[in-house]
Amino acid sequence: MVLGGELRPALLGLKHLKYLDLSMNDFGGIRIPEFMGSFRRLKYLNLSGAGLGGLIPHQLGNLSSLQYLDLSYNYYYDDNSELPLGFLIIDDALWISNLSSLRYLNMSTGVKFREGAHWLEALNMVPSIVEVHLQSCGINTIPPSLPHVNFTSLSVLDLSSNSINSMIPGWLFNISSLEHLDLHDNDIWGTIPSAIKNLTLLKVLDLSDNQFLDGKIPATLGDLCKLQHLKLSGINISKNLHEFDGVFTRCIKNSLETLYMWNTQLTGYLPDWLGDFRMLKSLNLYGNSIFGPLPASLGRLSALQGLVLSENKLNGTIPESLGRLAELVSLDLSYNMLNGTIPESLGRLTKLVSLDLSYNFLEGLISEEYFANLTKLNYLYLSQNQLILKLGPDWIPPFQLQELYIGSCKLGPRFPTWLRMQKNIIHLDMSSTGISDTVPDWFWRSFSQILHLDISSNGITGSIPNLTDFNNLGHLNLSSNHFEGPLPNFNSVILWLLDLSNNSFSGGIHPSIGKSIPHSVYLSLSANNLSGEIPLSFCQLSGMVLDLSKNLMLGELPDCWNHSFGIMVMDFSSNNLSGSIPPSICSSPNLESLHLSNNNLSGALPLSLKSCVHLNTLHLGHNGFTGAIPTWIGESLLSLKILNLRSNKLVGNIPPNLSRLSALQILDLANNNLSGNIPSTFGNFTAMKILRNTHGTILDFRNGTMFGISYEDKIQVTIKGQYIEYAILLPLVIAMDLSNNNLSGTIPKELTSLFGLMSLNLSENHLTGEITEKIGALQQLESLDLSKNNLFGRIPSSMIDLTFLSYLNLSYNNLSGRVPIGNQLQTFIDPSIYIGNPDLCGFPLTQKCKDDGTNQGPNAVGGDEQNNDAMDEERFKVKWNMSTGAGFAVGLWVAFGPLLFNNKWREAYFQLIDQVYDTIYVVLAVIFTRLKGHNVTA
Repeated sequence: MVLGGELRPALLGLKHLKYLDLSMNDFGGIRIPEFMGSFRRLKYLNLSGAGLGGLIPHQLGNLSSLQYLDLSYNYYYDDNSELPLGFLIIDDALWISNLSSLRYLNMSTGVKFREGAHWLEALNMVPSIVEVHLQSCGINTIPPSLPHVNFTSLSVLDLSSNSINSMIPGWLFNISSLEHLDLHDNDIWGTIPSAIKNLTLLKVLDLSDNQFLDGKIPATLGDLCKLQHLKLSGINISKNLHEFDGVFTRCIKNSLETLYMWNTQLTGYLPDWLGDFRMLKSLNLYGNSIFGPLPASLGRLSALQGLVLSENKLNGTIPESLGRLAELVSLDLSYNMLNGTIPESLGRLTKLVSLDLSYNFLEGLISEEYFANLTKLNYLYLSQNQLILKLGPDWIPPFQLQELYIGSCKLGPRFPTWLRMQKNIIHLDMSSTGISDTVPDWFWRSFSQILHLDISSNGITGSIPNLTDFNNLGHLNLSSNHFEGPLPNFNSVILWLLDLSNNSFSGGIHPSIGKSIPHSVYLSLSANNLSGEIPLSFCQLSGMVLDLSKNLMLGELPDCWNHSFGIMVMDFSSNNLSGSIPPSICSSPNLESLHLSNNNLSGALPLSLKSCVHLNTLHLGHNGFTGAIPTWIGESLLSLKILNLRSNKLVGNIPPNLSRLSALQILDLANNNLSGNIPSTFGNFTAMKILRNTHGTILDFRNGTMFGISYEDKIQVTIKGQYIEYAILLPLVIAMDLSNNNLSGTIPKELTSLFGLMSLNLSENHLTGEITEKIGALQQLESLDLSKNNLFGRIPSSMIDLTFLSYLNLSYNNLSGRVPIGNQLQTFIDPSIYIGNPDLCGFPLTQKCKDDGTNQGPNAVGGDEQNNDAMDEERFKVKWNMSTGAGFAVGLWVAFGPLLFNNKWREAYFQLIDQVYDTIYVVLAVIFTRLKGHNVTA
């Protein structure tokens, strides 16, 4: 029963009260009443987790007999808030100094100290205090000094998870009675003082997650002969493990049970002194750069219960010595660079409960003998290796697993029958294991209590039965197989991930699917043969991703999204949907990605889209939308990174204010009936002016990691004349496509300020004027298509500066003069990219230029500057020939002498030489041009 309401003065009738426990109730944020200070005989007061709030009355200082005070975890909520509305607050803590009998004080996570609360001074005046727990109390600093240290009995001091921005104070090391010191998750800086050796009774020391703390570990730390638990994780140690020989070879080796140094930038081999930790039970070194094989000395860790080396960069094989860790309970070597085979000696670890070797480069066979003695194994993780599990169909495992992750290991082609013996599995991952078989009926019966099931990316066939009895199922991934038939029915209130994409499911979607899995966070039925209308029950989903793309869905989009507040990604692309975009589709305040492309939607772009203020991706291409591009896109959808309105029936001018979309990196308005000029403001796209972000994302996908899922937005982009779908690499793409419209006027020079642009397509319009010489400023350009316009004049010589250019089309314009040659343009040998420009001449065209008599071949670039470049290049080649002439003459006879006597050899050899010469010539030309550019810059 949970108590609530008020705390009334009638309690004062309990005149002899010594023990009062009102913890774990809900008093709705009321204050602690002042009369609580009247219980003079009270020795025990526990108000933890009672939903109290406001200032703590100083009258509590009258409880002179109080020995135990717990005010922790006091925060309260209302029905509509996910964050606490209030906490208990201490303005001035000096009243604590009057609690002369106090031995235990806990104010963690629920009591906030205001600045200047004098908490340390008050505690220092309570000589009887033994335990102080002030975790997450908003403490910003620790006073560096005390006039007199009065902590004669203090054994436990917990100041973790505050915002302490100071050094470790020296007075701490005068508390000789201290056994437990926890300062983790703060902003402590400076070094660990060598005076730490004075804490001779210390058993627990936790300094982890202080990113500004210097990683120099004093050698005197090794003199703490009673230390059992040492946690230094999240500190930038950046040392070789062998540099700690002077620390861990002292008496600390005889007492230490837990050593956590994960994510500390450690390097080097695992040293032999690890084997001297006779009492060590848990070793955690993950997230470092440790390499080399595991030392044989680890075999002496007879008491070890947990070994975690995950996310390191271990390099080498797993040594046989691991088999000597007779007491090992947990072994985790995941996320390393281990290679070779798994030694059979691991099978001697008879007490092993958890084995994690996932995410390495291990290979070879694992036979039944490996597991013969692992009778206590509950957790087995081998995913993302190249292992082959050779386990016969009649094998009876000696263990009962709870979790099995063997994704990317070779297991198939038959479905493993030995799984039938596993009665306790709740997590199973057999993705990408080469199974090309049907799922047996016993599987669905045996694992009805499973929580996590992933058998994706195999060749599994057959149909799926109804899964209405899978009440505990939370994660189901059957994607990328060959399942067929109707979708299964569900009745799982906790199912948060359902991925049935890339199969051959057919028929309609059950109308009540949204009610069956109301808490689904990720739902993908993409790339199947599903038909019928979209069920209205999808509007009841509270999840983040809804993907029905690449199916045969008919009818109109539902207009019932008013309560779908959690949806971040909505993808209905590549179906046969018709009608208009419903007004309620932007009701979700978190919608970031909307894909409706490749349907039969029509009408004007609705004003309701103006409410999608958090959209990063809007893809409405390949539909029948009409009217003009609304100006409100550039006024309201300011988070857009991708805007695709390709292949519709849009008309009118392009709104200049689209340039206000500062995050836009892909703009595709191709294949419409747009007219007018290209706005000069398009040179203001901020995100197109910077280099591609190799660490960026398209979607923020807030809260996705909370559920352990990620989502990469995907979109098809026309680049280099091809329709390419990007997903993981999508954040790298910066492109503008305005092709196949009725645009006129000149190409704005302002576009040349878009320095990050990798693809520009303005083809099939009515553009006129010259191609600006500044186009060479687009240094990242890989694809340029200006074909089928009315452009005239010379091809700018600055195009040779586009060294990343791999696709070029200037055909069917009115360009004239010599085609520039140099750098990347030297590699464009297909004359069709210039076809339809009758006044162009020079390589690679067959039409020669008028001055070819004086300037022959590819060196005749055109223009005085280019002719000077050609002359400099010739001088470079003369110097090269002079410096290598003598050696070349000798080598020439050695190479060519035998060819004088064999016609076939001679013919084949000189054909090869011609090819090599062409290649070397181009390389030297590029090198010379770049060297010349560097010299000019210098």
